[in-house]
Amino acid sequence: MKKVNRTYIGGQAVIQGVMMRGKRAMATVVRDDKGELQTEAQRITPPEKRAKWLRFPFIRGVVNFGTSLVGGMKSLMRSAEAVDTTETEDPTKFSQWMKDRWKVTLGEILTWIAVAIGVALALVLFVYLPLLFTRLIASAVPAVDKSHTYGVWFYLIEGGIRLAIFILYILFTLLLPELRKTYMCHGAEHKTINCYEYGMPLTVENVKKCSRLHDRCGTTFMFFVLIISILIFALAGVPLDMLYTYAHIQGLLETVLSVFFRILLLPIVAGVSYEFLKLLSYTDSPLVLPFKAPGYLLQLLTTREPTDDMIECAIGAFERVKIMDEDPEYPEKFFVTETKLSKLSALMKKSFASQNIDESDAEWILSISLGIPRSALSEERVIMRSECKAILSVFEERLTGRPLWYIFGDTEFYGYRFKVDERVLIPRPETEILVREAVASLREGDSMLDLCTGSGAVAVAVACEAAKEKTVTVVGSDISEEALEVARENARLNKANVTFVKSNLFESVRGRYNLITANPPYVRGGEIASLPKDVRDFEPRIALDGGEDGLDFYRRIAQEVPRFVVRGGMVILECGEDQAREVVKIFQTATRCDFAMVVKDLAGVERVVKIGF
Repeated sequence: MKKVNRTYIGGQAVIQGVMMRGKRAMATVVRDDKGELQTEAQRITPPEKRAKWLRFPFIRGVVNFGTSLVGGMKSLMRSAEAVDTTETEDPTKFSQWMKDRWKVTLGEILTWIAVAIGVALALVLFVYLPLLFTRLIASAVPAVDKSHTYGVWFYLIEGGIRLAIFILYILFTLLLPELRKTYMCHGAEHKTINCYEYGMPLTVENVKKCSRLHDRCGTTFMFFVLIISILIFALAGVPLDMLYTYAHIQGLLETVLSVFFRILLLPIVAGVSYEFLKLLSYTDSPLVLPFKAPGYLLQLLTTREPTDDMIECAIGAFERVKIMDEDPEYPEKFFVTETKLSKLSALMKKSFASQNIDESDAEWILSISLGIPRSALSEERVIMRSECKAILSVFEERLTGRPLWYIFGDTEFYGYRFKVDERVLIPRPETEILVREAVASLREGDSMLDLCTGSGAVAVAVACEAAKEKTVTVVGSDISEEALEVARENARLNKANVTFVKSNLFESVRGRYNLITANPPYVRGGEIASLPKDVRDFEPRIALDGGEDGLDFYRRIAQEVPRFVVRGGMVILECGEDQAREVVKIFQTATRCDFAMVVKDLAGVERVVKIGF
């Protein structure tokens, strides 16, 4: 089939799943031990945001090799954590001691041990052993000795041995059932990318029809590394061998220096190999087939026909990366695993910061979900899988933009709990200044009217506080019946004696009051679109929009309030940051008020206006 799309998305097989990597995101989808799909998707630094010199040819190959190696290893480790869904109800004394004493899990320790062994094994197999075997051959066959041939035959034989070990290593892994499954996931990765490049919809049936061989495969890349390393090691090694001879360096020291020298050259080999692989991937011409053929042959070993379940993982990872590359606001997602508190907190805060969400929300999520104060979050502990699942459920919903307190369903205001959802605004801390001033102004037997009451936070808090020392009458009004339903529930929840009335400001209000309070809509209409997503898209617009200059409601209140406030009464209003002086002018112009004063909040912002009659 002819390829009609070219994608930069690549990937690798992981434990029981597939990782895909794009320009701006990487996603891993695995099927855990319960047969359920788990997804982890995180943003990465796109190429255009890296330093220019890191994008130069050959250098970019070294950078991509390093980032792919590190990212791939992390994905492999994370997939191992995700697929194991067992959560020990009665952990062993040793594992519990590790959690309590060192704040690590046994799984983390075993994972890092496996990584260390893997790195050491790779160095021994592909660096030390080829060098050792070639020296043994050179000692038996003088023509191979570097001093007679300037290293040509020596490095050719060393490269051949390295390639042979690589192939034998692949053949050996085919004997292991778990690794065969990984090769099947590798096949699912290739077939999914090919399906997209063929222009076919990504369905299991379509993916199954596609080839499991691909030009940009890590196996092909490794083959190029092995071949190109022969040339580069020879070019750089001959002068180094001459230095060894001149300086009389022999034995163990020469071996150590030779191994170290080969490790140092690996980035250069990777950079050249990357450019060669990238160049070949641009064309399907038969002329380049001889260069691609060895890689294809090796891919026949490292890929296997996948199951439908594995294809589903590959499709899920590919589609997640694609949409995250296209949509910078699409939320990240993490695996549900047993993990450290500090690690989970850091991941959440980083993700929130990338989406312009206050990082303190991560602390609130952890604090409330774990039932501990925020001050205790600095104490390291291990988060169990069940705890992690509950935390991530809230975290992922918060990433959609939905306000945190809507997710939890309630919030604290002036020391009281209030139910909140999309029917009402979330009470803000600065509004507590309004409550404080209202409580201070009320006397025994006074009556209070709270306009635009919303969740009832101001009316209920004032009623509860005033009831501690005096008897007052509190009425709350709002134009929204839905908001009033929430307000009544909050009054019942806090056992507050408040009467609620549906009214468009004073329209359905009767009587006069000693105190009238209001926290009306005061956002300028033209500024609503620029508000944070959690406010703009989730909180009720009717409670935000204050008209063109944000002062419409203050004008209406000023015009009507003289008929509803008693002589000696007071009006207390909350307003926006730069609106207090304008609100004072509105009341001084429209009413015969005795005085007007402004109260600042804790941040020094002129937040509350008090009008006396």
